[in-house]
Amino acid sequence: MGSSTIIGLVLGLGALAISVIMEGGELGGFVNISAALIVFGGTLGATLTSYPLSLVKKLPTLLARAFTGGKAAFSPPEAIGLFVNLAERARREGLLSLEEEAGRIQDTFIKKGMLLVVDGIDPEVVRTVLDADLQAMAERHQKGYGMLESMGGYAPTMGIIGTVMGLVHVLSNLEDAAKLGPAIAVAFIATLYGVASANILWLPIGSKLKSLSKEEIWLREVAREGILAVQAGDNPRIVREKLEPFLAAGDRVVKVTKEPAPEKQETVAKEAVAATGGSG
Repeated sequence: MGSSTIIGLVLGLGALAISVIMEGGELGGFVNISAALIVFGGTLGATLTSYPLSLVKKLPTLLARAFTGGKAAFSPPEAIGLFVNLAERARREGLLSLEEEAGRIQDTFIKKGMLLVVDGIDPEVVRTVLDADLQAMAERHQKGYGMLESMGGYAPTMGIIGTVMGLVHVLSNLEDAAKLGPAIAVAFIATLYGVASANILWLPIGSKLKSLSKEEIWLREVAREGILAVQAGDNPRIVREKLEPFLAAGDRVVKVTKEPAPEKQETVAKEAVAATGGSG
């Protein structure tokens, strides 16, 4: 998912640059430091006004996560395999035997749930604890991508403010009519920066982080159901049947037992009768 962010930015900015060149313009004419200062500085200022400093400091981390895509602690097939193995051992040796296995699990969410199970905590309490963990994680993520979505709203407004400021300056100096057109064009660059940064940078990255958050929460939901299935003492096959609906059809383990052909059935029946001595 991280590579798609880079590809999207390159494609979006590239399309804008190519369109400028095709129209005979020069990219250098769209570079304006004062407009960039108004748009990006103003957007950051509005964000600091809206959100606590501790959250705004995490902006580089959020951007990095959008570009790298993050690394999931486990994949759904891996989680299902883990819980099938845990269920197998629990039915064979009891839940207390899972304490050593739980200690080796890297993911903190699964480790927490399995340790609660080993400690003999009531299933409803285990579900409540894990759900609270999921809710807290969802709220933390929402603050991050919500901040970027807010920046996507501030940026166009800052662009308009920059354009208005530029037009005020232009209209207060109408003595030289020859400079009027270029000055108005420069004034509108702030609007371009604001709209472009919102729709190519802030809003898409906010959407990417929201998508990553939903995927991580979904993975935790798979893990929660696996933990509860192991605690309930379900046999490994039932554990797999409970968890595989979370997977895409192509990722599921499908075992089909084919019925023997009619002639084969007849042979099997004769062999069975012979094995019993032909008694009815």
